[in-house]
Amino acid sequence: MQHNDGYNGIMRMGFLTGKRALIVGVASKRSIAYGIAEAMHAQGAELAFTYQNERLAPRVGELAQSLESDFLLPLDVSDDGQIEDVARNVEERWGHVDIVVHAVAFAPRDHLEGDYLEHLTREGFSQAHDISSYSFAALGKALRPLMRERDAAMLTLSYLGAQRVMPNYNVMGVAKASLEANTRYLAYALGPEGVRVNAISAGPIRTLAAAGIGDFRSMLERTERDSPLRRNVSIEDVGNAAAFLCSDLARGVTGEVLYVDAGFNITAFSST
Repeated sequence: MQHNDGYNGIMRMGFLTGKRALIVGVASKRSIAYGIAEAMHAQGAELAFTYQNERLAPRVGELAQSLESDFLLPLDVSDDGQIEDVARNVEERWGHVDIVVHAVAFAPRDHLEGDYLEHLTREGFSQAHDISSYSFAALGKALRPLMRERDAAMLTLSYLGAQRVMPNYNVMGVAKASLEANTRYLAYALGPEGVRVNAISAGPIRTLAAAGIGDFRSMLERTERDSPLRRNVSIEDVGNAAAFLCSDLARGVTGEVLYVDAGFNITAFSST
């Protein structure tokens, strides 16, 4: 894709031109995954999307069409067979993949309110880790042959609750901590094959997934009040950072967690 930079009619290529990106986890135009897909499309990437179930297929199809994609694949990340099917379909249509975006997380709703132990169950704990963390490694394993020696990149999404205790985040914080460790181990395993693996720790954003976290509004208010930039971030902010991390501009970056949170993670005490 070419873009006119408005200077003497010079045309330039997007920095993801020629890259093929698989986006896992788009649910709506308000989702972080859509912000990432939009930024990658603007920089010239060719996109494929997965949808969790038939109910979501039409919605994801419309979002894909808005970004000039007709490549849709069913994927419930708790099903190993569907993960293998995605890898097989990507290989049949593309032959390889350059970028894999993992934007999937889940914990039972009652596990995201009250104190950490109040609603904790073995089943809920396992489910949060399976969907939110294990699925990233499972995708890496299945798609590994299609990424090898292509300067490919994998990207996932974390949150500050992986490193610090956040009210109501509870078991999801533990699962995100697992995901961040997963990122480092994947980076070490895939690095010799030229595949980079990174995570973005985004600030709170009003998405469908965030609606399940108790008292989410207070998280937004505190970030806006206390972050150095005195604002919350947007899906566009995260999308632009993701496009950079998955591009050849970031060829020397792997195993990292990049904070895109208006600087909130560096603060200790409120100034007010």
